Amino acid sequence: MRSLCLLVLAWSGIGIGSAQSPLTRAHSHNDYEHPRPLIDALSQGFCGVEADVWPVGDRLLVAHERSQVKAERTLETLYLAPLAERARTNNGEIQKGSKEFTLLVDVKADPLRSYALLAPLLERYRGMLTRFTDTNLTPGAVKVILSGARPIDQVKGQPVRWCAIDGRLPDLESNPSPYLIPLVSDSWRPTFPVQIDAPLSAPDRDRLHSLVRRAHEQGRRIRFWGARDNPVVWKEQFDAGVDLINTDKLEGLREFLLQQGR
Repeated sequence: MRSLCLLVLAWSGIGIGSAQSPLTRAHSHNDYEHPRPLIDALSQGFCGVEADVWPVGDRLLVAHERSQVKAERTLETLYLAPLAERARTNNGEIQKGSKEFTLLVDVKADPLRSYALLAPLLERYRGMLTRFTDTNLTPGAVKVILSGARPIDQVKGQPVRWCAIDGRLPDLESNPSPYLIPLVSDSWRPTFPVQIDAPLSAPDRDRLHSLVRRAHEQGRRIRFWGARDNPVVWKEQFDAGVDLINTDKLEGLREFLLQQGR
């Protein structure tokens, strides 16, 4: 516990206290792989981060692969505790001027066990979290959304929950409750072709705009992973209204969004 407190104090200091103006559409993909997980994204003004988690013993450890886990890199120490401190010292906001921050938790294995470990953690930090029910939500400083190996039935079965589910494109056809699935994410490929430096064709652009429009009509946000991480593809997503633009290039996406007027 003492080490956790020290980490929170260190990470809630000047490194993230001097964050840039918020970029509500900027999402840090595989955020934990940056030199300073969470801090680097916050310092660039990002309003979304992604953490992959593995259930190991009685903890959720953050890493892309099971072989890469380290005992000290837990979901709590890297994300939940510093976010809670940030909200406490920042008047209930993670980024000043933005009412919403997304913590996307990508469950890599054993969804039932992972959720059994996650649920009490979220309960502990409920003071900063968005609260979901079957019919409404109560906004908090942080919106937790579960992706990957999603424990959909377990989350859906709770009348009050501190997280929601990341949907997939077929959910736009079945139209589940936006209070259960407030975000739809899917792979850029094969929905759209691999791009390097060429804009989308007119039919593909129309399809992208149509998917975004349908998500918004249902009260959801939309995100894509696996797209080329460059300004050409960012521009296609930005113009279409994609809500969370994935990137590993924090400074590059920040510069792009500022050029677009965010």
